[in-house]
Amino acid sequence: MLQHDAFEHAPQAQLLVDPLENRVLAANIKARQLFLLGDLKENTITVTSLFAECLSELYTLSSDALHHQWAWSEDLVFSAPGGSAPLETTVSTIEQNGNTFLIFSCSDGIDLFRLRHKASADRHHHAGFLHWSRVETVFEEIERQNQLLLSAVGDGIYGVDASGCSTFVNPAAEKMLGWSKSELVGRDIHDMIHHTHEDGSHYHPSDCPIYAAFHDGSVHSIDDEVFWSKSGIAIPVEYTSTPVTDNGNLVGAVVIFRDITERKKTEKKLLNAINEIDTLKHRLELENAYLQEEINADFNHHQIIGQSQAVQHMVRQIELVAPTDANVLIIGESGTGKELIARAIHEISARKARPLIRVNCAAIPVELFESEFFGHVRGAFSGAVSDRAGRFELADGATIFLDEVGEIPLQLQSKLLRVLQEQQFERVGDSKTCSVDVRVIAATNQDLKSLVEKGAFREDLYFRLNVFPVESPPLRKRLEDLPMLTKHFIDKICKRANKVHPKVSLAQLENLKAYHWPGNIRELENIIERQVILSSDNKLYFDFLSSTTFPRAVSQVQPVDILNETQKIKLSVSSIEMALKQANGKIYGEDGAAAILGLKPTTLASRIKKYNIKKSLFQT
Repeated sequence: MLQHDAFEHAPQAQLLVDPLENRVLAANIKARQLFLLGDLKENTITVTSLFAECLSELYTLSSDALHHQWAWSEDLVFSAPGGSAPLETTVSTIEQNGNTFLIFSCSDGIDLFRLRHKASADRHHHAGFLHWSRVETVFEEIERQNQLLLSAVGDGIYGVDASGCSTFVNPAAEKMLGWSKSELVGRDIHDMIHHTHEDGSHYHPSDCPIYAAFHDGSVHSIDDEVFWSKSGIAIPVEYTSTPVTDNGNLVGAVVIFRDITERKKTEKKLLNAINEIDTLKHRLELENAYLQEEINADFNHHQIIGQSQAVQHMVRQIELVAPTDANVLIIGESGTGKELIARAIHEISARKARPLIRVNCAAIPVELFESEFFGHVRGAFSGAVSDRAGRFELADGATIFLDEVGEIPLQLQSKLLRVLQEQQFERVGDSKTCSVDVRVIAATNQDLKSLVEKGAFREDLYFRLNVFPVESPPLRKRLEDLPMLTKHFIDKICKRANKVHPKVSLAQLENLKAYHWPGNIRELENIIERQVILSSDNKLYFDFLSSTTFPRAVSQVQPVDILNETQKIKLSVSSIEMALKQANGKIYGEDGAAAILGLKPTTLASRIKKYNIKKSLFQT
């Protein structure tokens, strides 16, 4: 079609653009040559990719055209592999099927500049001027012919002859440089404004791209140098030096420059923003990895089950302390749900938008404690191949849960105390101090007061952690909650295993209540899961608990509640040894000693080490 051929062979580069989709729909021959475009049928070209260096100007021009149906600009720049090309661009709108499209008509600004001056020279030639006898006449004509443009544009423009002396200067250049026209014209422009690099080193004229233009006849575009003002201040500039010829002879150059101070500031802000985004991205990746680990750990539930007086008292304490930022120390035996209490406090606190960061102090090797808590920098120790954020850094603005806090080595307790007091720490191998806002919830199944008396736990750290103590009651003190807990675990286990819910008779519930529960709620869940697996008649049986080592009968020498410390230790050692014997020395797994006792394997391993129990004696 004629219309298509007219568009395709137009003398100017033309682009048909969808402004809403940021997409180039069509480009004629001149446009494909100018913008180095391939086949648009195979590639989707975005408008912003063609004008990446001048997005704000592109937005302004497009908005103006959409509003007025037409707009013109000389501020767009196209970045090509060989350098940047300034453009003169006219944009008009076209309506079709209720949609508005833009037609960009672009011309190379440097070519237009050259053609205009050639046309000017030709006009003088045809009017009777056979040649310009002096180079000054050329620049006088340039200045005269373009006086309105030179006065109106915001970019600085000046001419320089083949000896390096300036021939004319526009008002914008005077304003930017601080020199008047009379002070610059006739002077060596390089010595006046281009004598030194930004770092203070000498800029030799032989290396100057401005001078190179009238030596090699090529256009030279530079996007990151400085011109020096009259006051001695370095002005960041981008400039283009275009050669000027007279009858085929290079007689000088015209330089167009722009102050890019604001662009530099914007680029710096953008770089800082990108770095901040990268930091936040890295932090989110770490948090995501941490949360994935937490999900894989299969946390049981997120609400406290029970209506006993002990549980109600505990819930009231949680509701009192949760809205504050006070440190909390949760005290209770293993398996009583101390972590559940920590999560409940966190989830009704002002910090609930961030994840609860959990650290099992008993599971961290001594040599890795500091790195785990505070992170490390690359090369801090053997194996530190990259920077790593510690748990306290991850918990900035959130809550950190220190489980089994009594296991923290004494030599590291002072560093933990500093974080609690000053909210500051340093990564391992780094001298930079990090500041954080972290709330600490600690938990222990040990008597920290006794550890303080023995010198195994710092007294000042104990008082810092024990701002608000919360007791997690053992199962034997809340037996009225057993029916609710049993139903909860049956529902959870059967849903996970896709099994029919079995029934529990009142007699079997009495068997549960008669048991001593040394492993507390964790042991209850393990036992119920085992019996659900073994159930063949849709009923659960707990008769075997009456023959275990820990019946709740009155025939015991003393109720466990009033055992002294030595008796407690002996009882604990005895129960661990019996469990190891039953499990043939095995700790981990469904038939391991930890499962028998209802303890975490890491907790049992810690106690075996603490009581110096020889595991090998029970292996067969």
